Amino acid sequence: MKTVDNQMTAENKPAILQGVKIVDLTSVVFGPLATQMLGDLGADVIKVEGPEGDLLRQVQPSRNKLMGAAFLGTNRNKRSVVLDLKTQTGRDQLRKLLIDADVMISSIRPAALARLSLDPETLRQENPNLITVSATGFGQDGPYAAKPAFDDSVQSVSGLASLATLRDPEAPPAYAPTILADKLGGVTAAYAVMGALFHRERTGQAQHVEVPMFETLAAFLLAEHMDGATFEETPQDFGYARMLVPHRRPVQTADGYITILPYTNVQWARFFQAVGRDDMIDHVWVTDMDARSRNIGAVYDMVAQIALTRTTDEWLDLMEQADIPAMPVRNLSDLPNDPHLAATGFFQRIDHPTEGAIWTTRPPARFSATPARHDHRPAPRLGEHSDEILGPGRE
Repeated sequence: MKTVDNQMTAENKPAILQGVKIVDLTSVVFGPLATQMLGDLGADVIKVEGPEGDLLRQVQPSRNKLMGAAFLGTNRNKRSVVLDLKTQTGRDQLRKLLIDADVMISSIRPAALARLSLDPETLRQENPNLITVSATGFGQDGPYAAKPAFDDSVQSVSGLASLATLRDPEAPPAYAPTILADKLGGVTAAYAVMGALFHRERTGQAQHVEVPMFETLAAFLLAEHMDGATFEETPQDFGYARMLVPHRRPVQTADGYITILPYTNVQWARFFQAVGRDDMIDHVWVTDMDARSRNIGAVYDMVAQIALTRTTDEWLDLMEQADIPAMPVRNLSDLPNDPHLAATGFFQRIDHPTEGAIWTTRPPARFSATPARHDHRPAPRLGEHSDEILGPGRE
């Protein structure tokens, strides 16, 4: 893990989105993660908060009030301005910010924005170049349009929470232990913004973009779990078998857990050869992927039984020699000592003006000519840049 100061060599190189002004009316994780990603790429992100601030500011742990760890993790590379959009003054100040903005992204429900005369059509009358983005829970042309949405509720209605029951009908539904719907929505919104910016660059045309969390997660899940339903007149046969067999999980070794993952015919042959099971090398489960996929549960069960015969380190050495994918099961607390993450500088310790030394992570995408920035501007205090952006004496 590396400690750095806030002046990196990347500061002297051009940023991909340098000169792009984004007005951010989002909160919690969905929208803020998207705008953080865009800020990492050089956009000037102005985070508009109400007087009470983004709710995520209050989520613990924190060192200081309204500066929770999760907020710090999703709001770097932004400037914060406080505007009360319930007042005419606040709305007027927002409209001034939008006059020369490139993008406005909002998680305020579209109907509420329309009541405030902040709907896309009205705003583009004042700034024809403005790309508007709605980070919604549900698509606005369906019956769920007005429903509130949070990660847990979207995990439920999308089918994600019920995936465990496809593996074991007696198992209760369960949430993934991460805010997957929010974060996937954020990644999707970030690429949608860049797509709209590219379209405007080519055509001169701004547009409205809608990123619904429900549809985003459902499409993500169904990439493989559409499965047999793909071919049915009435889709019913959902669920990708390899993901749902009981033994698709880390296997227990003599002293821990590991993932061993032969995938191709050649890899399965090398696996059985490496463990002394030459009788399996010409077995149909090894030589025919179709047969293997239809019996994948039994194949994984064999791996689980064999895994108990060696320690985790012995398996890692053996699988490396056989060129078969294998990785140990790690805890989150192990990651700071992971040799690969250490070598790539994944964890970085930076100095925050008010929160002191804090750990953060580098953006995973690497650009040779236009580096992403993780430490250009630490997550802001509530309203920290109001005077800078709006000017003093603005009331």
